[in-house]
Amino acid sequence: MNADPLHSRIGSVAYLNAAPLTRGIEDRIRFMTPARLAERLRRDELDAALVSITEPLLTGRYDLLDGVGIVARGEVYSVFLAHRRPLEEAAEIFCDPASLTSVNLLKVLLAERGLRPKFRPLASYAEAGRHDFVLLIGDPAIAFQRAPHTHEIFDLGAAWFALTGLPFVFAGWSLRRGVAEGAAIRRILRDARAAGQAELAAIIRDRPEFDEAFRRQYFERHVYYTIGAEERRGVAEFCGRLARHGLGPVTPPNFTE
Repeated sequence: MNADPLHSRIGSVAYLNAAPLTRGIEDRIRFMTPARLAERLRRDELDAALVSITEPLLTGRYDLLDGVGIVARGEVYSVFLAHRRPLEEAAEIFCDPASLTSVNLLKVLLAERGLRPKFRPLASYAEAGRHDFVLLIGDPAIAFQRAPHTHEIFDLGAAWFALTGLPFVFAGWSLRRGVAEGAAIRRILRDARAAGQAELAAIIRDRPEFDEAFRRQYFERHVYYTIGAEERRGVAEFCGRLARHGLGPVTPPNFTE
């Protein structure tokens, strides 16, 4: 095995919201969808991956890097249920097949209202506007919301905060246990986050997604990248509600320095 931690297998999503967590190590990252990242991690083909928070909670196989994640305290803007009819009328919801956490979070939020619709895969974002209920995530969700549409937006970050008063951790670095260079990988990932925070103005200026005014709004109002005590309480609350609504078995997260 190559002892250089920069040659370790690290995966991330290519969405705008992940850019501050991979600053300076982009050429070492394998970019893919959240669902694909989880699949590769389960096959031990990656040593670390920025995956949906439900992956470690529902498998119990990974440690979570403490202090670093993609978090929203209220409206997240890029994870939502677009709906034309009242939520109470939802019999089936079409969802992005790349989604993991958003599906489980939406199931919790709807179960709290006594609603348990069926979930169907969305064939493509091109057909999203044709459905009465569609769950969208990431950059395609942002594009949908900013374009003309006839749907109401049920923002999952805002709904979670209204329900619990806690932030929601949408994704974190899941770390495969027993990797020899694990400490070095954790240091690299922390350094990348530090670089992303220090160079956030440059990320806002230079990223190609959308326009600069929107990028500034998104990073300043909708997402942040620190997991502290309150964020860990949010994860624990999510664990409890997943279990309460039969969406487990759930394993409490193991945060590691």
